[in-house]
Amino acid sequence: MLYWFLKWIALGPVLRLVFRPKVFGIDHVPEEGPAILASNHLSYADWLFMPLTLTRRVTFVAKAEYFTTPGIKGWFQKKFFTGAGQVPIDRSGANAAEGAMKSAMKILGEGDLFGIYPEGTRSHDGKLYRGKTGVARLALESGAPVIPCAVVGTDVVAPTGKVYGTWTRPVVRFGKPLDFSRYAGMENDRYILRSITDEIMYEIMRLSGQEYVDLYASKAKELAKEKARQAEREKAEQEKAEREQAGDGPEQKAS
Repeated sequence: MLYWFLKWIALGPVLRLVFRPKVFGIDHVPEEGPAILASNHLSYADWLFMPLTLTRRVTFVAKAEYFTTPGIKGWFQKKFFTGAGQVPIDRSGANAAEGAMKSAMKILGEGDLFGIYPEGTRSHDGKLYRGKTGVARLALESGAPVIPCAVVGTDVVAPTGKVYGTWTRPVVRFGKPLDFSRYAGMENDRYILRSITDEIMYEIMRLSGQEYVDLYASKAKELAKEKARQAEREKAEQEKAEREQAGDGPEQKAS
């Protein structure tokens, strides 16, 4: 009930009035039955605007900690994430990936829509990064079609690392459903999983218009941070050298 209250009465109308999101290809999303909505991930606002364009509920998985924090804050946090269409990762699995898979399979088994970000994390620079093969495994094990989705403009509305963004009209595009039933029973073949994932990411790239980088987003973030640290070290060394050259260095002071 809270999900529909937020979507149609509380939060949803405000977002529609202020941002007026545009949607294309909505007829590709089935009116009933399970389906996997595989989307790019530019901002934390993605999981607000994409479901906003649909009449059906879209469920994502989130860290279990969002639902188990004690106290009043934890209670409100749990209610918000539940109401926003997110469910905790099933921790009965051996690891988080397996837990997420179990939670997703349950959602699809009930005939609902499941949302997933194959990149695994938000893009830090607006580019589209290599997808993880969990989406392919989920498609084969569930038998559900994969609907590629692109959300554009959310990184302007809610940019990473900033409290406020700028106004724009987010765009949500849904592609034609992808059927991978021809690979049924091959969910343990890593080459098949990679092939399926790359096909999904190609469709997301085509819909979003993003530049594709054949590198995992998490690795790209690490490289970007290291590059920034290296630039800071070089800047500090250059400033030190300039001070010494100007006569403020330790040798000049000693003389």
